[in-house]
Amino acid sequence: MARSAPAPSRRKTADGKSAPERPGGHASSRSSGSVTLSDVAKLAGVSPITVSRVLNRPELVTQDTIDIVREAIARTGYVPNLLAGGLASRRSRLVAALVPTIASSMFAETVESLTDRLAEAGYQVLLGLSGYPAVREDDLLDAILGRRPDGILLTGIKHSPATRQRLLAARIPVVEIWDYTPTPIDTLVGFSHDEAGREVADYLLAKGHRRFAVVSADDDRAALRQKGFLAELAARDITDARIFTVPAPGTLGTGRESAARLLDGEAPPEAVFCSSDILAQGVLAEALSRGLSIPGDLAVMGFGDLDFAAHTFPALTTVRIDRRAVGRLAAETMLARIDGRPGIETVIDIGFQVIERASA
Repeated sequence: MARSAPAPSRRKTADGKSAPERPGGHASSRSSGSVTLSDVAKLAGVSPITVSRVLNRPELVTQDTIDIVREAIARTGYVPNLLAGGLASRRSRLVAALVPTIASSMFAETVESLTDRLAEAGYQVLLGLSGYPAVREDDLLDAILGRRPDGILLTGIKHSPATRQRLLAARIPVVEIWDYTPTPIDTLVGFSHDEAGREVADYLLAKGHRRFAVVSADDDRAALRQKGFLAELAARDITDARIFTVPAPGTLGTGRESAARLLDGEAPPEAVFCSSDILAQGVLAEALSRGLSIPGDLAVMGFGDLDFAAHTFPALTTVRIDRRAVGRLAAETMLARIDGRPGIETVIDIGFQVIERASA
């Protein structure tokens, strides 16, 4: 004689009703595909709209209901379909940010500041690393735009024609950072690298130096600083500066190797402008290992004012960029564009500052 299946045990729900426990204590069957909102509602003994309210408008339901629904979510492993909810409200609550690297604090602090401010406003950041050069930018944007972000942050202003066309067609807020142009795709928070290079040249010329070298990474923004630096020297009839280019983003090792080549050559320079503090640290290490006096025999200048710059020996003269301000202002600009606020600044120039220390 066939044995009948045992009746499922029951539990109280937020509605005061009883609901069946899943056999074996499992919240849902893995064989039927992804867990749905309806699965959670059945387990909690409430309606799907109640589950939706717990997720999106918890102020509309009681704390007991919230606790029971959250327990059901935890037991099922349910992941809310944020994209579906975003389509209904025309908001995904997602902002994509593309930066070359987070290996140094140059971009990491900007991303952290951006993320913190957007999180305060209820947005999450999807981070993509575009590399040097930005060879992955087009592929990343293809993947990102399919997720319907509410906005996109890009590093720099040089993009492929396909990328520009795709972003304009998407009609979503775009903030470009770490560069300067009066005609951004949408909005911009940055500074002029050309002007930074010119100001470095003015500073070193004012110190009486006349023989120069540049140790630079091969990225677009470093090239702009180099161009401005050389242009300012040329305006003073100095056209023989030696140039060493290393793969971006540059390391202490490549900085030291470049310094060795400079110092082994004829008529070594009196001053070296490096496109990053890490390269400048390598130049300092090589010069000191040869017994040179800094800045008596060789003045060394970096860029970025990273955390270690004030603590090298000797302390590094450099160019300070307020990296956290870039992230914060980019987030504020993004939020203003998403909300459609009138009268926002489309171009914000945060400027830069030469920080004089012992190395130059």
